Amino acid sequence: MTTETNPRVVPTAKQLAFQDWEFGLFLHFGLRTFYEGYADFDERPMTPEAFNPVRLDCEQWIRAAKVAGMTYAVLTAKHHDGFSNWPSKYSRFTVAASPWKDGRGDVVREYVDACRKHGLKAGLYYSPFDGSADFYTQDAKAYDDYFVNQITELLSGYGDIDILWFDGCGSEDHTYDWNRIIGTIRGLQPDILIFNMGDPDFRWIGNEDGIAPVPCWNVADSADFSIYTEEKERFGERLWLPAECDVQMRANGKSWFYSDEDEHLVKSVDELMGLYYLSVGRGANLLLNIGPNREGLLPAKDTAHLARFGEEIRRRFGSPLATLADFARQGRQWRYVAAESRLIDHIVLQEDLTDGERALAFTVSIVSAKSRRTVAVYEGRNIGHKAIVRIPAVKAAGVIVEVTSSDGEPSLRGLSIHYAGDPSLPF
Repeated sequence: MTTETNPRVVPTAKQLAFQDWEFGLFLHFGLRTFYEGYADFDERPMTPEAFNPVRLDCEQWIRAAKVAGMTYAVLTAKHHDGFSNWPSKYSRFTVAASPWKDGRGDVVREYVDACRKHGLKAGLYYSPFDGSADFYTQDAKAYDDYFVNQITELLSGYGDIDILWFDGCGSEDHTYDWNRIIGTIRGLQPDILIFNMGDPDFRWIGNEDGIAPVPCWNVADSADFSIYTEEKERFGERLWLPAECDVQMRANGKSWFYSDEDEHLVKSVDELMGLYYLSVGRGANLLLNIGPNREGLLPAKDTAHLARFGEEIRRRFGSPLATLADFARQGRQWRYVAAESRLIDHIVLQEDLTDGERALAFTVSIVSAKSRRTVAVYEGRNIGHKAIVRIPAVKAAGVIVEVTSSDGEPSLRGLSIHYAGDPSLPF
């Protein structure tokens, strides 16, 4: 059967590993941090002399991520303004021109070292657009040289980098020599994951709200690449491209960088959990942004909400009532019979994606506590990496999951039942 999720399109091992990471910290930090109200592509001049994060502590950033249960991080090595958070030899618009550490500092170095020390995967954001390079619009070949030289510095001077995150904003009408650029990247670090442009391993979800659509398939032949255009980057073939949802900790904040003006917009744990269901719960990764402040620290309120968010994820999903080993498979049904009826409100499914995405539709039914009748309570489409089914609390004597449509034989790698309601309520 031919479907939009052709099972012959399969993930690489590193793509499967990325999907298991699920939850990461986005860190927008740089010269813009020191210019309140500065917007993308702002024409007001900035000077490296303003960059001086006197208490910079990248370990504080990564410890906070670790406490929340995050497994990876992505730092802006260079944003659209062109300021390099490392002492690049190919620009004068870098940390080396700042008073911070007398021009001998290197944010990228301290960040990568912190990630390694605390066991997080280290990603680097690099904006292909560069507002500091006059030749960006004047000499495409010279800019490609600059692009390749800077990427070479980042991928040869800091050990293994797990993600290279390309932001397409500003690149809507620019053509890069992607064959040369990607060849350099893959030659230097064959195992790196590239985000969204050139030769992507995973894609942007297409909004900055942290919301994945229904359904959210893993196979795509195009991807959104910039918030400033409806045009898509088309790949000419169908590729395995898992999605990542990026979103700000501060709701509707004007900037992804730190601001003095929007602390009151720090998202509540309730809203953060909603985004978790709408991203991780729909098979995508969640990349949550916090902008370190002008001292070089994650702000206290953002950090506190992040920690509570991680606690709530663990509270809801850390102690399942039953797991896949407790289910008996019969054809395309997985059946669980409880020793006694229990209140449940979540069922979490994970498809085995090794050979591609096969499940196209599924149902979740319960066995009612009193009548012992099978009652369907949820119908879904793709399962993918993870599908979190949230239902009103109901007392059930059993749970039945059935794949009702598939392209090939479906297989589950995870299945669990949870109750995340008031633990003081009787069973």
